[in-house]
Amino acid sequence: MKEMKACCVCGALHPVEELTEFDDYWLCSSCLRTETILCQDCGERIWADANAGDSNTPLCQRCYDRNYTSCEDCGRVLHHDDAYYTDDDDYEPRCYHCHCRASERLIHDYSYRPEPIFYGDGKRVFGIELEIDAGGENEKHAEAILNVANAAGDELLYIKHDGSLLDGMELVSHPATIDFHLNQFPWAAIMEKAKSLGYVSHQSGTAGLHFHVNRTAFGDTIEEQETCIARLLYLHEAFWNELLRFSRRTKKQYEQWCARYGLRDQPQEILKHAKGYGSCRYTAVNLCNADTVEFRVCRGTLRYTSFAASLELIDRLCDIACCLTDDEVKHLSWSSFVAGCTQPELITYLKEKRLYVSDPVESEAEI
Repeated sequence: MKEMKACCVCGALHPVEELTEFDDYWLCSSCLRTETILCQDCGERIWADANAGDSNTPLCQRCYDRNYTSCEDCGRVLHHDDAYYTDDDDYEPRCYHCHCRASERLIHDYSYRPEPIFYGDGKRVFGIELEIDAGGENEKHAEAILNVANAAGDELLYIKHDGSLLDGMELVSHPATIDFHLNQFPWAAIMEKAKSLGYVSHQSGTAGLHFHVNRTAFGDTIEEQETCIARLLYLHEAFWNELLRFSRRTKKQYEQWCARYGLRDQPQEILKHAKGYGSCRYTAVNLCNADTVEFRVCRGTLRYTSFAASLELIDRLCDIACCLTDDEVKHLSWSSFVAGCTQPELITYLKEKRLYVSDPVESEAEI
């Protein structure tokens, strides 16, 4: 009588000679076909659920790690020799089809980081991120906005996907001085074009306006930079209520997208606490970037005067942090801070928000 044994997968009894031993298990021919595969490269049999490749290219983990990667966009498994890389990011492999599509896209991935182009003469430069929503993540709309932004032939602006938006995109500037942003960068025309295409920013409730300032603007050494940055953190905590009103955000939005570190007795104590925050970037002053300090306090806007005033406020805070001592910053009142403001857009905006020392003025609706 033939010796019978049960398949370890289906449990059916089969003559031993009809079973195959694999990985210390006995499998019938049917289960061997469905539950295991052969690595395309080395021929080793592996369990199907251990396939490091895909259905078209089954691979053991060793062969995948040695010779293969996956398309960043569609997930297709690629031999290293068949992977394409864009000039701006050698760490995102793509198949030929996705590479061709990505090279033509105007709305880049969130991780897109082009080589920065600097505009204007000055030590302090601002990279600005303006989020717009409700008009779609639309290539034709992106093209229309870029045609306005880069009409003079310079690449001033590029556009990225942003998953925090419901149906919009993020407009990102190359770094430029405040003078260049206010007098040569066509921000007002960009905002008008965005509005004509159906976008909003302030009214969306999802969009932010973020300013990146180069760390080298705060000093030549890391010690000098951190001393100034500590004062910036202190100013944000000391003027928290005023900045909340200035930002046009709700308290809930502030806590979600630009949380505070908490006031301490000394600026350096806040900086030490901030460094302990780890990789969280959703703070009012984000220190996670190696080359820049990001100010995230402001709600998005397509009203140019609000945009200009926000930029001027951040510039004024940077001036104070660089020029005053720790003790002077600690004793600075909000009224003294705003009394030193000279920029007309900023003064008008402060009056609109009842944050200036003189009579308030009426404001236009935000968009």
